[in-house]
Amino acid sequence: MLRLPAILILLLLLLGAFSGKVRADSASDSIKGHISKVLTLLVDTNGIVAPSPSLFDRDAYQAYLLAHTNAVSGVRMDVAWSARHARGTNLKLRVELKGIGTNGIPTEARMEQTVTPSLFHHWTALTLSGPNYKNFGVLAAWRATLWNGAQLLDEQESFLWSPP
Repeated sequence: MLRLPAILILLLLLLGAFSGKVRADSASDSIKGHISKVLTLLVDTNGIVAPSPSLFDRDAYQAYLLAHTNAVSGVRMDVAWSARHARGTNLKLRVELKGIGTNGIPTEARMEQTVTPSLFHHWTALTLSGPNYKNFGVLAAWRATLWNGAQLLDEQESFLWSPP
């Protein structure tokens, strides 16, 4: 008989200590962001990256576009990202590109988009197309970053990326 009240008291004490710890931690938490994946996709003259939703079709069509550069009108960077403790905050997703233009001249491009986090991760697409892509040339390296104002939350870069 005495076991049940003792167990209940112990559980209440543990729950009280745990809930106090959660409140103390959540008050001091800052915004945390994470970029989990970056996909580089060529865009054809109709603005599509794949003829169907199938991953096999996407990969086959990307290989076709890579071999037939006259059918390419741009490059799309799909970025998977997430943020914690940032509900209602506007973050900035930035993708920087380095390329090789005509006559082997290095080129650079930068794309940005304001994003709003919610509970789960997001995919955001940033596209460089049209005359900007033609002047840019061939993509050589990229860097994706997630910003909260001037604070860098996370970054992911291709292995050929080097600081400017």
